[in-house]
Amino acid sequence: MPELPEVETVCRGLNRATLNYSIRGVDVLLARTVAHPVSVSDFCDALTETRIQQWQRRGKYLMASLTRSQAEAGWLGVHLRMTGQLLWVDPSEPVSAHCRVRLFLKNPLSNHERELRFVDQRTFGRLWWVPPGVALETVMTGLQKLGPEPFDSQFSPRYLHQALKGRQRPIKTALLDQSLVAGIGNIYADEALFLSGIRPKTLCARLGPSRIKRLHASVLQVLNTSIEAGGTTFSDFRDVHGVNGNYGGVAWVYDREGAPCRVCGTPIQRLKLAGRSAHYCPHCQH
Repeated sequence: MPELPEVETVCRGLNRATLNYSIRGVDVLLARTVAHPVSVSDFCDALTETRIQQWQRRGKYLMASLTRSQAEAGWLGVHLRMTGQLLWVDPSEPVSAHCRVRLFLKNPLSNHERELRFVDQRTFGRLWWVPPGVALETVMTGLQKLGPEPFDSQFSPRYLHQALKGRQRPIKTALLDQSLVAGIGNIYADEALFLSGIRPKTLCARLGPSRIKRLHASVLQVLNTSIEAGGTTFSDFRDVHGVNGNYGGVAWVYDREGAPCRVCGTPIQRLKLAGRSAHYCPHCQH
């Protein structure tokens, strides 16, 4: 599943490509991709003749603010889930078998036409239209469960210490909890734990303030590095132009089982934790 750096990469690409384009029409090829409204035709009608003003990210969700004739026209919400992609393509580009929704866009100044296609092999991704004046989280209900963003001031070493204090669960499991911090998944939890020298199975209650401060800094470092690299290429992730992310080639431990640690040379090990894989160096992490 794309994590915060991948979704942030897509968000930035959409802001560079799509702003002020008008949505001239919508074609939904798989009805269940549309989570709201229930009627696909209502979804298409709500988006048609709107203009994209700005994309923003919250956790792993994307939201585009829309206008129609200078008035607010609600929001287009997207969750990529496992294999979703938003691709900015020329209309002449062949439509793939896994394309679920097509947005037909036109630049009113240049008359330049493009398509924004939602491609999703596993079909878990979802799109929403949120009417103007309606709080996003009342329609995109997953937003209600999200904790602070990693780069927000609320996500401080003090906050992390209080959130983990006394918790009898492994730190890797805690980092995957979206109510603790939004956007971190399997890849960057592994990477942050390596940089902070903490094993994935270490119980939260055993981490003192100094180790939690180091973990907090490592989370920010890993996320910033991956965003700069355009995310990690895994399964089907691509940016809006279909380009792979570059972080995977420099990952410290993720998906490197048996490979030598980039610091000490010890083979990277993998274990199962709450049904997820966790990668770590048995020498560098304690």
